[in-house]
Amino acid sequence: MKLGIVSDLHCNIDGLDRALEAMGRIDALLCLGDSIYQYRFSNAVIGRLRELDALTILGNHEEMFLGAGGARARSHQDIDRRSLDWLAERPHRRELHIGGKRILMVHSTPWEPRGAYVQPTSSELLRFGEADADIVLYGHTHRPVVRRIGRVLVVNPGSAGESRDPRNGGQLSCAVLDTVTEEVVMRDFPSP
Repeated sequence: MKLGIVSDLHCNIDGLDRALEAMGRIDALLCLGDSIYQYRFSNAVIGRLRELDALTILGNHEEMFLGAGGARARSHQDIDRRSLDWLAERPHRRELHIGGKRILMVHSTPWEPRGAYVQPTSSELLRFGEADADIVLYGHTHRPVVRRIGRVLVVNPGSAGESRDPRNGGQLSCAVLDTVTEEVVMRDFPSP
């Protein structure tokens, strides 16, 4: 099964659409959180995730938007209420069982308290190897990672919405994971 993986869309529908094009044929789309901004909603992005039946989790921006501090932002009349309700029902982590593999989706870290920015060169990345999973998918840093830590394959697709990675020339990125071979193909593409 080929899984398309995106994260940190931050209301960028053009970035999401370019990621979908760059990934080619996939069997399922996974979104690792921060599909919106903490004080701005995107009917287009959430609508596309719903339309594609994307397996989506919440990131720190959704948690702010859906929490007490986001009450004013949620009151905007142009927000599609069905999309808002759909987003509010997403979990902050998800465990999948696909083809005999245990896949853990988190936005920042598999451990609590979550929220740390674990960069590709951080020694904290080694802690991902302690996860009770074969594959851990995370976002949050906007920087791609593909690394095997012990028996755990760790993948961060970077950001398909807001580039922060100077290593790829400031491009957006996404990933495609083959769950059978565990091959990961990173796709970089220019910001719209």
